[in-house]
Amino acid sequence: MIGRSTNAIAAPARARSLSAALAAGAGVGLLGGLIGLGGAEFRLPLLIGLFGFAALQAVIMNKAMSLIVVVTALPARLVAVPFDTVSGYWFVVVNLLAGSLIGAWIGATWATRVRSATLYRVLAVLLVLIAIALAWNHFGDLNSLVLDPVARTLLGLAAGAGIGIVAALMGVAGGELLIPTIVLLFAVDIKIAGSLALAISLPTMLVAFARYSRDRSFEVLRANKGFVLAMAAGSIIGTVLGGLALGAVPESVLIPLLVALLLVSSVKVWRHD
Repeated sequence: MIGRSTNAIAAPARARSLSAALAAGAGVGLLGGLIGLGGAEFRLPLLIGLFGFAALQAVIMNKAMSLIVVVTALPARLVAVPFDTVSGYWFVVVNLLAGSLIGAWIGATWATRVRSATLYRVLAVLLVLIAIALAWNHFGDLNSLVLDPVARTLLGLAAGAGIGIVAALMGVAGGELLIPTIVLLFAVDIKIAGSLALAISLPTMLVAFARYSRDRSFEVLRANKGFVLAMAAGSIIGTVLGGLALGAVPESVLIPLLVALLLVSSVKVWRHD
């Protein structure tokens, strides 16, 4: 493997109190909840910049916390959009999942082998991609594409693979990419698309998590178990509060601020040693 010394599990010197982890997680969850997401895209820069984890460590921890948040979000989502409402869209889930599972394994494998400096720069670019997706989701045109079944299936496989790679590399669920993809390719209502995205992201995250578990950097979870649980708990609390306050801040103000935050974070991650 290449350049693994900087990606290993050695703990950085920065203080990581459980209260700080809880507060940071709550802030991240609140931001995500205000726009209907889990907030993992905002948590990753904090793990690197504020708490001093190396790139691969931060990705693995973000993946673990994202998995916890997604699992806890499933019951609430099923109440809002019952299973029988989304079961008729099984073909969407199967199509995208076929690509995303492969992509998740590829992305996680690459992340464990690449040099740490390269991974920082890749993460910075992906933060910019998420910022663009976030702006497009809320201000862009999401009219579905007119495609024949074969082209739609092939595009679904390709899109699923790309999303799986991104989700594995960043440790996120990938909803900010899955939802517009489902709407564009399959002409699904955006509310139902959110539930379908959860059905796709959960097994995709499990595959990436399983791949990361084979790498020695996975030990960062055991070494920081309390930190992970505290930040995940904060994220869940913040997500619930953000969901309750959904619409309290106008999107015309909130989304540009969040996009700017992601762009600033991308610059800081790019410049990380």
